[in-house]
Amino acid sequence: MRNVIGLILVLMLAVSVPAQDAAMKNRLDAVIDRAVSQEKIVGATMLVARDGKIVYRRTAGFNDREAKKPLRESDVFRLASLSKLIVSTAALVLVDEGKLHLDDPVTKYLPDFRPKLADGREPVITVRQLLTHTAGLTYTGFEKADGAYHRLNVSGGMDDVVVTLEENLRRIAAAPLLYEPGTSWGYSVATDVLGAVVAKAGGASLPEVVRQKVTAPLKMKDTAFVAKNPARLVIPYGDAAERPVRMTEPFVLSLGSSEIIYSPRKATDATAYPSGGAGMVGTIDDYFRLLEVLRKGGAPILKPATARLIAENAIGDIPVQAIDGSEGWGWSLGLSILKDPLAAKTPQSAGTWAWSGAYGHSYFVDPREKLTVICLTDTAIAGMVGEFPTALVGAVYGKENQSTGKR
Repeated sequence: MRNVIGLILVLMLAVSVPAQDAAMKNRLDAVIDRAVSQEKIVGATMLVARDGKIVYRRTAGFNDREAKKPLRESDVFRLASLSKLIVSTAALVLVDEGKLHLDDPVTKYLPDFRPKLADGREPVITVRQLLTHTAGLTYTGFEKADGAYHRLNVSGGMDDVVVTLEENLRRIAAAPLLYEPGTSWGYSVATDVLGAVVAKAGGASLPEVVRQKVTAPLKMKDTAFVAKNPARLVIPYGDAAERPVRMTEPFVLSLGSSEIIYSPRKATDATAYPSGGAGMVGTIDDYFRLLEVLRKGGAPILKPATARLIAENAIGDIPVQAIDGSEGWGWSLGLSILKDPLAAKTPQSAGTWAWSGAYGHSYFVDPREKLTVICLTDTAIAGMVGEFPTALVGAVYGKENQSTGKR
């Protein structure tokens, strides 16, 4: 009898799991079909994996709407802030190798990087504070038009500012810090500064160190700072009143009281400085591979204890302000960590780690549910924040009416 009961349980699981994923597929298809047919999103490609097994894969819409060229899952996207996790991972590989230490002062690697507080004091900024965005830095788009970053013409990596990495670091250091490092959180150019630290500690250019430490070992063959084959690049679109418009060079997009300036040509410009925070390109399969490696413990590039630093809140009770105003999030050594699902109004589990990219992307990993979810679009910023990514998260969990706190 015990064997019969066991067999029944096995059969029930075998039936229920596919049924669960079939229902999720229908919900996700409906969200994507609606967004594309209503021209909220030009094109999107999405992967969902449960415990490492892909249970949903979908590509819909256009790579080039005007040419009626369909989007393909092998197309290459400008990753924007999805670059941050790759560069942060490279930094942690160097930590494992003993070439970099989290509590080292940044001046150990960049002696001239010495920004001051408004009162003239020069505080110590550590590598850890760059990784956690608690260094006192900001982005040009987050300040008023007469702010220091505007006056100094600081680049955030995606804009049309023509500058070397060294000169951009000088401009960042010339602006006053917003707060004492370690006391507050502010999304910023910290990962661009981190990129320079990684290059110095790794003994090569940032693109080469990232290749050696992350993309080559993980066989992320299409992920780099410059598109290897420009013909495979997705055409980027920006939100507009009637429907998304094809991005010009440059392209300015309003985001609340801020604005984002895009320079799509940077993806093919080998002379542009390598922005650790926003300058990489890649495919959905490449990025999915990185997320899965980190979810499963970091092998073959990171020690398990180091990989856990990406999946754990590292800033205590310091509040993290999401773009959509949601609360309940913290920050690790690389991305946002969900602390309180109720405060964030999301069906995701506590401990979920997630982030997004301003060219129209979002991802999250829910360790409790063993879910890895990524969606890349060619539509900024509708693919990153708002109705579409909120609906995707709701569809994954079968709770379509809940807000998700997505950035």
